[in-house]
Amino acid sequence: MNTGSDEPGEVAVASDETKADVATSHQGLGSRAPEFIKARRMLHVSWQVGVFIIGLAVVGAGIIMLPLPGPGWVVIFGGMAIWATEFVWAQLVLRWTKRKVTEAAQRALDPKVRRRNITLTVIGLVIVGVLVGVYLWKFGFEMPWKIKDQ
Repeated sequence: MNTGSDEPGEVAVASDETKADVATSHQGLGSRAPEFIKARRMLHVSWQVGVFIIGLAVVGAGIIMLPLPGPGWVVIFGGMAIWATEFVWAQLVLRWTKRKVTEAAQRALDPKVRRRNITLTVIGLVIVGVLVGVYLWKFGFEMPWKIKDQ
């Protein structure tokens, strides 16, 4: 750790401006456990293990919900939020994810992008409609697995 001094026993003291910058850049990082838990090392480690296990169970349930019915990604991000109450790495991942989701939402709301997406959706629906029409014209209402050689 760099203390800002090469002499042993000396400690660098940050100015008020530096303290304000550090406070704003790392605001909210670290454990959010109650103070009486943080005061006792063994209790704090037990608390962290419990938070990790609960977060792991929620993230695991979200991963299971990805191919199955259920809000998989929402549950995964909920598990990350549980981890973020205790672990700095999860807080940083959650901040990065929120920033990327916000950027994607802003891009999606851009009028040019919305026009392009609507145009591509309409073109896709027209193509699907034409294919369904050709199928119905050629085979009628028969299911593909019941079509005899024609």
